[in-house]
Amino acid sequence: LDSGFEDAIQFLAHPVEYHISLRTTNMLERLNQEVRRRERVIRIFTNDQSAIRIIGSVLMDINEEWTSKDYPYLKKSKDN
Repeated sequence: LDSGFEDAIQFLAHPVEYHISLRTTNMLERLNQEVRRRERVIRIFTNDQSAIRIIGSVLMDINEEWTSKDYPYLKKSKDN
């Protein structure tokens, strides 16, 4: 517990108005679902590098989607 304490409270380093978005793992769960969806299509990877390539392409697609939107992917809470 002591060795992972800093990682566990990392979201406190961000401004308070973002805490509502950062306290959940919804974004990570969505990312994992997208990787699994593409993995099911391929079914088998020939080596580790092919798995890394598919994960990298998913991450690049999501990054492009987030940066091309007019609205931020982290919403500020209405309380502040």
